[in-house]
Amino acid sequence: MSGFAWIVARAGARRATPEEAIRVRRGFVWVHLTSRDDEVQQWLRDTASLDRFAIDALTALETRPRCDQVDGGVVLNLRGMTRATTPRSDPLASIRLFADGARVISVTRLPLDAVDVASVAMQAGAIRDAGDLIAALAGAITEQLDPQVAELGDSLDDCEARLDARDAFSLRRQVNVARRSAIGYRRFLAPQRIALERLAALPVRWLSDEDRLHIGAAADRAARMAEELESIRERAALIHETLTDLRAELIDQRALLIAVVAMVFLPLTFITGLFGMNVDGIPYQHHAGSFWAITGFSLIVALAVGAWFVRRHWFRN
Repeated sequence: MSGFAWIVARAGARRATPEEAIRVRRGFVWVHLTSRDDEVQQWLRDTASLDRFAIDALTALETRPRCDQVDGGVVLNLRGMTRATTPRSDPLASIRLFADGARVISVTRLPLDAVDVASVAMQAGAIRDAGDLIAALAGAITEQLDPQVAELGDSLDDCEARLDARDAFSLRRQVNVARRSAIGYRRFLAPQRIALERLAALPVRWLSDEDRLHIGAAADRAARMAEELESIRERAALIHETLTDLRAELIDQRALLIAVVAMVFLPLTFITGLFGMNVDGIPYQHHAGSFWAITGFSLIVALAVGAWFVRRHWFRN
């Protein structure tokens, strides 16, 4: 098991070990644990003395954003950006928190970027209690996700500007990447908004009005990003349909050109096949200018057929 802790007292914040911080009875402590094994469960049960529900919520293998009140404390699960490699279907790392005012215990399985931001704020003295810490984490998570969502929108703007059937393969790949990312982000942002709104409305005394305002602002930003991701998904589907239509139109145009060429050469094939038979009695068989006469006649027929197609507007888009 690995992790760190911060102890906040009147003299300021100082770094400590989880074992040292959990024994503090005055001030505010933040214990952060990073592990994938059962050692965390044992530490939460024996050292932190959490109940079974809180332990299960902090160590569950699969989580989604949620907020539950437990005996004056709060269990909160959030999702945020990570530097580690994640599956395409699960692009965000989870952070699970238990807060009861005097302490916050957080658990992650992958390194979360927002934890580093909160640690810097803790060292600078900007975080003094559990409400400040949760508000800082929620704000950092949504602030880091905002550019990612905007980048997906810009990617689709670029695809819309480059709509061309001849570039359909690369455009479809870019659109599919944006659509897949939007679905992965929205899967967690929609419930995350609900979790933050529920947290801001909980009747706990250690959440100040200012903390509730910051948490509400993070929830509003999550809601806006969820709506933007839904718009990105719909735009991606529309671009995909447009590319399919453009590709079908391009194929139709090429098929029309092939049909016109075939129609032009169809009577020429008949003429040349007729006069190319190896039988007696073919007219002008021994005439000196028969070759040029047949060639000229074939040219006239080709021009006549082509003129007929032009008059019928077969070449007009």
